[in-house]
Amino acid sequence: MSTPKKCLFYVLLFISAFLVFFPVLYAFMISFMSGGEILQGKFFPESIHFDNYIKVFDRLPLMNYLINSFIVSFGVMLGQLVVCSLAAYAFVFIPFKGRDFIFFLFISTMMIPWEATMIPNFFTIQKLDWMNTYQGLTVPFFALAFGTFLLRQHFKTIPKELHEAAEVAGLGKFAFFWRVILPVSKTSLVTLGAYGFLTTWNMYLWPLLVTSTDQVRTVQIGLKQLQSQEVATEWGVVMAGVIVVIIPTLLLLFAGQKQLQKGLTQGALK
Repeated sequence: MSTPKKCLFYVLLFISAFLVFFPVLYAFMISFMSGGEILQGKFFPESIHFDNYIKVFDRLPLMNYLINSFIVSFGVMLGQLVVCSLAAYAFVFIPFKGRDFIFFLFISTMMIPWEATMIPNFFTIQKLDWMNTYQGLTVPFFALAFGTFLLRQHFKTIPKELHEAAEVAGLGKFAFFWRVILPVSKTSLVTLGAYGFLTTWNMYLWPLLVTSTDQVRTVQIGLKQLQSQEVATEWGVVMAGVIVVIIPTLLLLFAGQKQLQKGLTQGALK
């Protein structure tokens, strides 16, 4: 690539990155502004003060919401890793009648919108008496078709000879899964874990349905409560809450960006 084309390429990348990140940057600036500065349409605050961040924690049990979100997101992440990795292992290394048909039937659930399964899941949680519990917020999301597909594609790149050699060495099916498959699949597992964590962290509708108390509610519900507490919304306080909530997701994305990209493309080419 010639130097002018390379310069143009980086300029376009910078502009695209700025446009994508601008809402977060603007929310960060607003979180330090007073109500008057926001009404004047300023972009930079006149002074840096943390009054809005103090008000967020005073008006809401935000720390409790953050802890709940961490517990729920981490629980869903672990559940998806266990269930999807075991399912993908069975679809690749354990031959049984109708395996491909069952797999494609399982994958076809990706075409079913979440709203169509929300009501049956709600009634199931209600019958199990899991309302206002962590298991009600986590268990319905353990079986993930996308996660199973992602790990299956990676497991298919593992040579069959490795499986045969493990059988000759006397390794059982679970021992082969634990000692061989998982160590060589770290990238795909990290990708699935990050995907599950971020998706659950940003979830709003399901926690709203299955919780009615602040004991197990998550941060997304807290932000909505913060916005609707008063007739005249203090946007500086709301944006301060938004920044506090998105910091963990930004740290996760920045720390694992390369792993995410590699994991999503791994297995695409065999």
